[in-house]
Amino acid sequence: MGVNETRKRLLRQLNTRYIWGKYPLLHAIIFAVELTMITVLVRKFNAYYLNRPVLTTMITNAVLGGIADTVAQTLTALRQRQRQIALNSETDDRDDYSVEIEIDDFDPKKVPWPENNFMLPPSKRGPPPFDFERLIRFMGYGFLWTPAQHRWYGFLDHTFSGRGGSATASTLKRVALDQFLFAPVGLAAFFSFITIAEGGGKRALAQKFQEVYIPALKANYIVWPAVQLFNFGVVPIQLQIPFVSTIGIAWTAYLSLSNSADEPLATPSHSPIEPMTP
Repeated sequence: MGVNETRKRLLRQLNTRYIWGKYPLLHAIIFAVELTMITVLVRKFNAYYLNRPVLTTMITNAVLGGIADTVAQTLTALRQRQRQIALNSETDDRDDYSVEIEIDDFDPKKVPWPENNFMLPPSKRGPPPFDFERLIRFMGYGFLWTPAQHRWYGFLDHTFSGRGGSATASTLKRVALDQFLFAPVGLAAFFSFITIAEGGGKRALAQKFQEVYIPALKANYIVWPAVQLFNFGVVPIQLQIPFVSTIGIAWTAYLSLSNSADEPLATPSHSPIEPMTP
């Protein structure tokens, strides 16, 4: 058995396990790894930042973006798990038995594990497979967008330093400029990057902007002005981007769910182990 087949077998085993019958084990393991990574970065952030401020912030943003998408994928898995349990309660016991007999009839030498868990009764299906490609896309966006954030925050700090004027007025100007100029551009960059990384073309990009961009921008104006008011008014400049990224875990999870809102539920034509493109 090759390395690739061994990896698939391991992922299948992990993907069919739950913690307390509710939380997908594979999702929990990935989340724990990400928390370990961010803990190491937090402990040595100041030392790393002094030597390489942009690269340090890029890596930190990438890990935080990964955490946000993992949270979003876990929420989706929990939601589908609840649907499966509800569906199973409505399924006739005889139907479950007949399907189980078919599964048992597989020759283990030819099919050592079912390639498609939609052949299983709902109570025995695993959660949606963890989409590693989607995780990489979100981490990639966080990594690549950070230099623009870094330059923008530096520009705001230099332009509205508060010297010779009111600190409160300076902070309000930063927030206003950030929200009415940088926030719309940042959201547009996010949806463009994710859609193109998914392999979407002009039509997919136009559809994404028509269906998701405006609601996301409205949600942005509900959440972020208050966050940025505190950020620009209290947080030191070197910690402003990590602070925003930390608070933004919930926001990025929302964007992740919004971006995949038009993603159809898994169908028998998709393998439950191979990631499906949203």
